[in-house]
Amino acid sequence: MFVILVYDVTERKVAKALKICRKYLTWIQNSVFEGDIGEANLKKLKKELGQVIDKETDSVIIYRFNSLNYSKREVMGIEKNTQDIIL
Repeated sequence: MFVILVYDVTERKVAKALKICRKYLTWIQNSVFEGDIGEANLKKLKKELGQVIDKETDSVIIYRFNSLNYSKREVMGIEKNTQDIIL
């Protein structure tokens, strides 16, 4: 499946969240990642992030796409991390 993950965590946790997300997905912009991921790796990613974030103050949102047939990716301005995957 294809996912888009965004997070908003306290400043002291940003480096840890970034490191975890980069293991599984492609960094797109500050606190934004995307990529193809299997169910098992998504479960690992969620578990690792769950150990870092504080559910009272931090936020992680994961958008899941089973099909990209009707999607399009458009970038306005500078693209911070060019990649081969095009939505």
